[in-house]
Amino acid sequence: MGGPSRGVLFFVMFGCLIGQAQQGSSHFALKDGDCVVFYGDSITEQKLYTSDVEEFVLTRFPRWKVSFVHSGVGGDKVSGGRAGPIDLRLERDLLAYQPTVVTIMLGMNDGYTRPNNPAILATFADGYRHIVEVIQSKAPGVRLLLIKPSPYDDVTRSVSFPGGYNSVLQSFGEFIGDLAHEKRLQTADLNTPVVAALAKAKDLDASLSTTLIPDRVHPGTGVHWVMAEAILKTWDAPAVVTSVTLDATKLQIAVEALNSRITRLRRDKNSLTWTQDDEALPLPLASSDADPFLDLAVRSSDLVDALDREILSVKGLPPAKYRMTIDDRVVGTFASEQLAAGINLALLDTPMREQAFLVAFDTERKNDIAKARFGLVEKEMDGLSQEAADKLSRLELRAVARQRQDAQPVARRYSLSVTP
Repeated sequence: MGGPSRGVLFFVMFGCLIGQAQQGSSHFALKDGDCVVFYGDSITEQKLYTSDVEEFVLTRFPRWKVSFVHSGVGGDKVSGGRAGPIDLRLERDLLAYQPTVVTIMLGMNDGYTRPNNPAILATFADGYRHIVEVIQSKAPGVRLLLIKPSPYDDVTRSVSFPGGYNSVLQSFGEFIGDLAHEKRLQTADLNTPVVAALAKAKDLDASLSTTLIPDRVHPGTGVHWVMAEAILKTWDAPAVVTSVTLDATKLQIAVEALNSRITRLRRDKNSLTWTQDDEALPLPLASSDADPFLDLAVRSSDLVDALDREILSVKGLPPAKYRMTIDDRVVGTFASEQLAAGINLALLDTPMREQAFLVAFDTERKNDIAKARFGLVEKEMDGLSQEAADKLSRLELRAVARQRQDAQPVARRYSLSVTP
């Protein structure tokens, strides 16, 4: 077995091993300076649920320096696949990056889309156990997250055989849960919440629900956010982006300003203005008009409540309707009662959400470069290919710097004024 290529080593030296520890969420499983490797098959190769997790960390902890490596290969099983046998894959595509955190999601291909078979389950279990034990022996300090495989869609379409193929994946998930318990590792269940979301989506819109996992295997963008939510909840990710409560009568922060700092709070006869300097951004979740598939998935899950609460409450305003602007952009008109109860700004078209979309764009561009580099690294490279891999590594590091720069907090000017 050969060692990692120079293209991998370049990225390890200058990509994964950067960042100093900073104060953050005491409960969230990831920490500043971590290097996370997502390992799996084509569903991981889609770079969707993995990018969603990456975007959460970038927007929620913008001062952190966490590196993300996406090592999914289409068709992979616990034995490996087209990119090489499992032991080569583990060395080159996982251990070479010296990760501190690894997630593993395999199983969709291991059942061969056939009914439950004890021999197939035993082969999967032996192979999966081998993966875990190799990682633990060669990287004993790594924090492992074992992921129960996402579902084959037996919800919005009829099953192919009695019990359906998803029952096979669920049996794989039961083994993974048992192994995690045995090894005292974390496990995330991506099957149960997605099945529940598909069932709810089918009740809401039966025809559109069939498009959430178009080929019954590879989820679309909306379902990937549900999958990312399951991982992030397992990691105790914070639900709150920011939470600010103002008292218009006393011109002070009445209750709290979580992840935010309020200055220049002023009131005149018909308006209230202030400057808000937040420490985090909302998630880059597109509106229902822009992405109806994401909208259906959001309405079929608790994604917003679980991960995207950017709450503003303004109490003590005289009864009236108030126009809210942020950096001179009108974001909505609200009754004083609505403002007192609290509004989730994450659901509005705000400058903060626009900034989060920029971070998501940066992430997509960075991962396009990473995909091209990964495609070279997984092959036997000649001199020209090696030069290209090194150049892509440098471009990837520049793209990471752009991500982090665009995620940095910006002070925003708020205004509430009485509408005619």
